Amino acid sequence: MGYICLLCSANLLIMYKLLLFILSGLLLLVGNQASTAQNTIVPTPTHAQLAWHETEFYLFFHFGPNTFTNLEWGHGTEIEELFNPTDLDCEQWCRVAKLAGAKGVVITAKHHDGFCLWPSKYSTHTVRESKWKNGKGDVLRELSDACRRNGLKFGVYLSPWDRNHPKYGTPEYNDVYANTLIELLTGYGELFEVWWDGANGEGPNGKKQDYDFPRFEKLVKKYQPNAIIFSDIGPGCRWAGNELGTVNETNWCMLDTVGFGRGATGPPGQILQTGQENGAAWIPAECDVSIRPGWFYHPEEDQKVKTPETLFDIYLQSVGRGANLILNVPPDRRGRIHEQDSSHLAAFGAILKKNFAENLALHKNAFLEQGRRTKATKTLTDGNQQTNYSPKIQKKHEFGAVTVDLGEYKVFNCVKIFEDSKRFGQNVKEFKVEVWEDNIWRLVAKSTTIGARKILVFPRVRASKLKITILNSKNTTTLNEVQIFNLNEK
Repeated sequence: MGYICLLCSANLLIMYKLLLFILSGLLLLVGNQASTAQNTIVPTPTHAQLAWHETEFYLFFHFGPNTFTNLEWGHGTEIEELFNPTDLDCEQWCRVAKLAGAKGVVITAKHHDGFCLWPSKYSTHTVRESKWKNGKGDVLRELSDACRRNGLKFGVYLSPWDRNHPKYGTPEYNDVYANTLIELLTGYGELFEVWWDGANGEGPNGKKQDYDFPRFEKLVKKYQPNAIIFSDIGPGCRWAGNELGTVNETNWCMLDTVGFGRGATGPPGQILQTGQENGAAWIPAECDVSIRPGWFYHPEEDQKVKTPETLFDIYLQSVGRGANLILNVPPDRRGRIHEQDSSHLAAFGAILKKNFAENLALHKNAFLEQGRRTKATKTLTDGNQQTNYSPKIQKKHEFGAVTVDLGEYKVFNCVKIFEDSKRFGQNVKEFKVEVWEDNIWRLVAKSTTIGARKILVFPRVRASKLKITILNSKNTTTLNEVQIFNLNEK
């Protein structure tokens, strides 16, 4: 009887210890869930996307038969002899790009009319059949070589729609397109971007083409793994939803693409403009706009070129909101950038250079404010976007702040902020900017997302300090750099 009682006691002890183990496991699970809720895992950019973000601004060259027919969308029936630039100079294109502050170029290797600016083996509607250079020319060769000589990145636009090729509208056309794509991916050095739009018109047999985009994406990944694919749904970067060159002030770099396609089946414009706070993939916005009303050169638009000041406003509403800007500058019938365009671009580049030449915050003292604690830091003003500051969350919806002490009163009207998206993605949802003026903190700006960068312009002040307070964020806020400028042109 005593033996049985001892056995029961031992069993009760084992059951008690087992119950404690289960309860501790449940508590640990709940704690982990709470921690996860506070620090949600968000998408981060790939190495190639980070390099793309740093490119910021580049030119688009729409060039082809439309240049000579005065059309925007060619019919595909234009005779090849029409393409005959009298003084094509890709070196001049690159000089203009550099004067404008652009870091790369993208060219319409083939537009909807199907005309190839290189002697493709898979088409009879190319520069080979034209009078230009007696059929021995290759625009892509000349431009890609010029880009390398001038330190510019090179990208291509290859229209899936082809209004000339007899195979368009049949399954065989996907083979044709894949082969022409391989020619570009393997024949012209490193590409930083491959540009696809969603145009899908009627083929010669009255049928629309069913594009094999998964196959095309695999080819880009195989031959140009560092190239970013642009389209309505990426996967490298997305269209910003308009052709004004601007993106919404709230601009998330994330997007859900399930259920969406390219072109007519793409996401609604509002989603493309703002991105999605909880999107599953890192697909940042690229803003496209033309320096002229049209995308190809038209002589009657020579006096309608956007002013340098307008271009700077567009820059602030695209690059300044964490997107990239691709500005179309169509070469004329000589094969040169028109004087009106080039002069405006040079003036725009001068505005960029002048306005962002002096970072007033560089190597100034910065202080982190976390609740009642203040800590000095040098990483936010060291000019190195690879260093960062990560304040801890004090409690729910309460985040840290950073103050930059200029050491003396300075005149300024602009702050540029970089979030550490490389490691932690995009998290900031709302923040405010204050300046220390007349011995008080005065609010000068409030905004929403940051991401790759945020440029805020406010009325000019004379102050000795600037403070950024994170009002709301998905996770622990992580900034890389804070820069302060006095913009003279706005």
